[in-house]
Amino acid sequence: MKKYKHTVAAALAGVTLFCASCREDFADINKDPAVVTLGNPSYLFAQTVLEFEPSDYLYWFYNAASIFQWTQTAVSTGGVSSTLVEGAPLQSFKSVNVLKYVNELKYVRSQMTEEESARYQHYAACMDILAVYMGIFDSDFIGDIPYTEGAQAIHGGTLTPKYDRVEDLYALWLESLDHDVKALTTATDQIFEASQDPVYKGNKERWAKLANSLKLKLAARMINIDRGKALHLAAEVATSPAGFINAEAEDFLFNKATYNSSSNDYAYHWENDVLRQLGGSKTVIDFMVNNRDPRVRFIYRKNHWNSNVLQAFFNAGRQNDVPAYIMENVACETTAEGKYRFKAWKGAGEPWIRYQGLPLDFNAGQQAAKFGDWFNYDIQCKLENVTYYPFSEYQKEMIYGRIDFKLPVAPGDAVVEDKEDVPWWGMYMTMAETNLYLAEFALLGANLPESAESYYNRALAGSVKEYDLLAKNNKIPYYGTTYNYDPHEKPIDLQEGEIETMMDKDAYKLSGNKTADLEKVYIQQILHFSMQPIDQYTTAKRSGLPKTGSALFNRVDYAANNVPVTLFPRRMALNAPAETDLMYTILIESYKAQGYTVGSGAILNAERTWQDKNNPQWGEGPKM
Repeated sequence: MKKYKHTVAAALAGVTLFCASCREDFADINKDPAVVTLGNPSYLFAQTVLEFEPSDYLYWFYNAASIFQWTQTAVSTGGVSSTLVEGAPLQSFKSVNVLKYVNELKYVRSQMTEEESARYQHYAACMDILAVYMGIFDSDFIGDIPYTEGAQAIHGGTLTPKYDRVEDLYALWLESLDHDVKALTTATDQIFEASQDPVYKGNKERWAKLANSLKLKLAARMINIDRGKALHLAAEVATSPAGFINAEAEDFLFNKATYNSSSNDYAYHWENDVLRQLGGSKTVIDFMVNNRDPRVRFIYRKNHWNSNVLQAFFNAGRQNDVPAYIMENVACETTAEGKYRFKAWKGAGEPWIRYQGLPLDFNAGQQAAKFGDWFNYDIQCKLENVTYYPFSEYQKEMIYGRIDFKLPVAPGDAVVEDKEDVPWWGMYMTMAETNLYLAEFALLGANLPESAESYYNRALAGSVKEYDLLAKNNKIPYYGTTYNYDPHEKPIDLQEGEIETMMDKDAYKLSGNKTADLEKVYIQQILHFSMQPIDQYTTAKRSGLPKTGSALFNRVDYAANNVPVTLFPRRMALNAPAETDLMYTILIESYKAQGYTVGSGAILNAERTWQDKNNPQWGEGPKM
């Protein structure tokens, strides 16, 4: 059993987490109360956006690496083993980092006249929207969270906030979002500075659409709890005069900073490595390549086997060491000396042929005779002490901006390296997500203005464009360049006609069969959330996908290896709180109320969060 020593678990959440230390960011500390100047609402809003972070280092280092393996979209570079079900630690709650500014603004406004306070309704609404987003994020990991009493100690609140029930929070958030939409669409004479808003540049209509879109996010999580309520919410959002995110220009996708004097993590994210022992699964990469889905190029990185590297192996007489799945797509000729000479790529050709996943077979990493082409790379794929990975890693530049990329080159060739630090762009909620939800709801019976197919087709095209934009802005490897190294190399930019080609594939078209179409919609949700692990995790749980036995996107079953689906976690692991923790009693009561046991193992599947209780088991497929 794993011991989680490197993170601040919910069990350790105490005074420092909830005392709302936002005052450290302002100049009012340690002054006589009579001369204290209240915080400027525009600065509080800007700081809220800066601290809004559902995608930090520990999340990607611990949780994402586990989530991708549970959903079978990724495989350990050592192969699948029983360790994949050991669980992952809960990270510290992120919503508190937003709530402290939300509550600070409430206090600042309470010190104003009613007339003056009314001029900051737009700031308050936008900050609340960000808090709701982070609340959904936190509760997806573990269920109940401290929210309504959190981050208020500095203004007379408690140091020991209660844990709110998820069911109550969903009701609160839906009510809050309605209030936010109303404020953003009706409040006049507002102070709302575009220069302080890197998200929508002061466009209140787009903030209102984001608020409405979050209602769809909540509805999706309620689909197997209260389907009638979820479908009603879908219809309400789809027909709202305020609208929802329904175009790429309205996406919640932005860069929060290009420089920050206190920490450039705000601009670039972190600089430590993540996902270092993980490759895309053969299931997901083959599915995307076979259906010519351009997003495979933005989510995963090309393997190391360009034509020059191949030729180096040929020159060394090592053609038999080239993985068979690579070699079968190479057209060669033989020289007079009996050496192979690379002529061209066969099959799908560049860049598609460079995307290869790792098999999901159990203990494949220990079966060199059968799976050595994938997992024996440290020996088979090494030339002059350089290892050339035959599988596709994740595009890490889509996650953080301070990373050096070194082009795979043949031994002796000049080093080609990209060391540019690129301010990071993150994708949080987009028109692809909202339209995929609406396609799902339409198939499940919601009374919506458009058909499931209409929403679905718009979502697919939008998702590809959004990933292309993200790849361009994050300047990921091979975007817009081949580095002038390999004459057979091609860049990964989205090409004209590719979206149409993808959408013409049967696996990407709705057929009119409700069961089959619903699976396709959920598959696309999982693919779209490839850079949002917790959303991919939530979608996989509520849909039962990948479905065991599916002809499209099959879940590999390990029951014969004594690793049944009932061992795969459905929440994060908890540590026992220390009795000296101020939150000890509250934590124990929260665990008890939710039916949680401290630790990992089968309990992480059986002891589910409120929003997961009625969802299908892994691999069962959707509830119709």
